[in-house]
Parts: sequence; structure tokens; C-alpha cells
Amino acid sequence: MAQPAVCFEDFVIGQRFDAGSVTVDGDEVLAFATRFDPQPFHIDQQAAEKSIFGGLIASGWHTCSMMMRLMVDGYLRDSSSMGSPGIDDIRWLKPVRVGDVLRVSSTVLDIVPSTSRPDRGVVMTLWEAYNQKDELVATIKGRGLFLRRAQ
Repeated sequence: MAQPAVCFEDFVIGQRFDAGSVTVDGDEVLAFATRFDPQPFHIDQQAAEKSIFGGLIASGWHTCSMMMRLMVDGYLRDSSSMGSPGIDDIRWLKPVRVGDVLRVSSTVLDIVPSTSRPDRGVVMTLWEAYNQKDELVATIKGRGLFLRRAQ
């Protein structure tokens, strides 16, 4: 089996991964919100226009899902990722609207080798999503568990 492109020891504090971008699709906004977050400002154009948002917006959970997909495609798929032991912080800073183009990146905040399992470690990261106006719309701070490179 081939070595993953990115393993635990490849991470450096301050390192940044650009994960690409995605255009927010209206049908996906409605489908996601209808199934998982059916609040009026996510699923009803008229109600959304009367809301504090002034129009339809994506669910914050949908925004996180789009960020996750970009991270998987951007580097996690080709890494030794073993998943995540948890998220510490999620912030939805600006509404995400249909047609927005979200650009996502990850910055390494800390690297903690496992003391009980020397074949792995935890990488703390900050994920950031910016829209096409370069406005920060969402952040996720969390932990990823990665295997070390096989010797």
C-alpha cells in the first residue's frame, strides 16, 4: 500500500493548506435545509426576505459540510487522517448566500504527539471560509488524528 502524501510528522505549526473553493448552489441550500435545518430563512424565499438576513441563506451546518468536503478533497483524502476526536469551536460570522463562492483554508495551530500511542498524534487546526468579497464567513477550530509515516 502506498504511503499517504501527508502524515503526522509533515505538519508544522503555522502551515497553511488551501483547500479550494465551491459555489453555493441554490438547490443544494434548499435540499440540505429542508432535510436538516428547516428554518424559514433557509427554505422560504419570502420569509427569508422579511428576516434579519434579507434573503435566503445557507444553514451554518451546510456551510460546515461544504468546508468539510473541500478539506477532504484538498488534502485529507491523501493523508493518514484517522478522523477527528472533536471540534472545539464553530463560528458563523456572515450569512452565506446562494451564488457565493467560498474559499477554504486550514492553518495548523498545534501539534501534539500521542504519549500512549507513538504511531500517531493530534493536529489542531483552524479552518476558515471566505466569500468572493474576501469576507470571513465561517471558522472551525478542531483536532485531527493522524498516523505517523510508516518506517
